[in-house]
Amino acid sequence: MSRPMTETSITASELRDEPFEPEVVSSDVVYKGWVWDVRSDHVAYGDGEIIREYVDHTGAVAVLALDDDGRVLLIQQYRHPIRHRDWELPAGLLDVEGEDPLAAAQRELAEEADLTARDWQLLVSTWTTPGGNSELIRIYLATGIEEASSAYAREDEEADIRVEWIPLSDAVDAVLEGRLHNGILSLGVLAAERRLRD
Repeated sequence: MSRPMTETSITASELRDEPFEPEVVSSDVVYKGWVWDVRSDHVAYGDGEIIREYVDHTGAVAVLALDDDGRVLLIQQYRHPIRHRDWELPAGLLDVEGEDPLAAAQRELAEEADLTARDWQLLVSTWTTPGGNSELIRIYLATGIEEASSAYAREDEEADIRVEWIPLSDAVDAVLEGRLHNGILSLGVLAAERRLRD
């Protein structure tokens, strides 16, 4: 028998995620990966104990680069788990020890698109799959776009990245019509459209 949902009344300003840290009785790396690990935690929860396995993620950043004509930079690259070349925002892992997330975003824009930006601001952040991994990704809005002084040497899936500048409204339409499925891209373009409208 399921428990009834508790109804509460909160104001719009009170609507936020809440930190909650039950005791982790034990935590073990059950798979040591090339990029990230899988961890198994035994957690004291309620009157018992639960076991949760998840990808222990470094975190990541993404860049919504917007040019002076209102176009957003999209990149397309092969993603093996989904067997697709999906459209994305330039993005990457926080895998450099101690690197500031903004510096990482600036690095990724240069590495994946050979671009720099004059102005940067945090657009939005999200946990990508909180039931299965610990990844927090910060999406930055970059404007004042310029060509980088040198091109970056790309390898593997990044070697054949396709780069396109798309009107922001067209990218929003493609998300809402189900033609683009990347969650970070979807959140980024929707947040950017809202930011620019306000």
